[in-house]
Amino acid sequence: MASDTATKPRDVFVLRSHAKINLYLDVLRRRRDGYHNIETIFQTVSLCDELSFQDSRTGCVTLACSRPDLETGDGNLVCRAAALLRRETGCDRGAAIHLEKNVPIAAGLAGGSGNAAAALIGLNTLWGLGLSDARLQELALELGSDVPYCLTGGLMAGTLRGEKLAPLHAPHPWWYVLVHPPLAVSTAQAYNHPLLEKNTSRPFSGRTRSFRRAVMALASGDIGEVVFNRMERPVFAMHPVLAEIKARLLDAGCLAAAMSGSGPTMFGVCAAQADAQRVEQSLGDTWHTRSVGPAAAGVEPPG
Repeated sequence: MASDTATKPRDVFVLRSHAKINLYLDVLRRRRDGYHNIETIFQTVSLCDELSFQDSRTGCVTLACSRPDLETGDGNLVCRAAALLRRETGCDRGAAIHLEKNVPIAAGLAGGSGNAAAALIGLNTLWGLGLSDARLQELALELGSDVPYCLTGGLMAGTLRGEKLAPLHAPHPWWYVLVHPPLAVSTAQAYNHPLLEKNTSRPFSGRTRSFRRAVMALASGDIGEVVFNRMERPVFAMHPVLAEIKARLLDAGCLAAAMSGSGPTMFGVCAAQADAQRVEQSLGDTWHTRSVGPAAAGVEPPG
């Protein structure tokens, strides 16, 4: 995340927002506000979008995107982030933002949330607002449950709606194979599906016993005991091809495989880059597949 002192305005600059996967995702009880509590292990990966920010003398915020099928109006999370900053600070300056979209849309990779996180950091800098990291985190949660994590990125445990974050350590830098089937998955349908068996265990000091085991397995490098997604059963029932992709990833030699978020992106875990590239080549003729490494930050300048 940008530091609290990195608020000197610039004319134009570029930030990258990284995709994330959920190495672990469990669904707990429904909250009074209608959301569900979750327990998750986030990991940002090298796949990223690129956002450029430039001051605009018109006083308007405009968003252009390399993908013509992406909405760039007021409903886009980048535009919502800009409107939220202007409302909270009284800033009336404009910005011309260009989004080079590489992360698949609505794919369980938090592409939109990452873009929103980049917008918060980028416009805080462009407009010289001086908002602290802590304040940006508060605003991020107003935009979506994944946005606070995307501000930070890296390997993190997430609880409550996913916004209560704690850094994690793993002894091995795994590589990942992402498979993007051409499907649209309804997150709302998945959460309300009769096959979703929620974890009803009572958390102790903020974490259930199963989540504690997963975090311990991660620390010891036992990735096969970490990778899990509670959403798979209902989503696989609606889209059986995802179960097929998971089996293919494992058959191709991945150490573990699962769905990211509510899908449809599937991922396999590999010990090294060469292993991931080999799996990518073996599946690439059937589905849109790519190998990616871990990324230490959610938002960062190009390097």
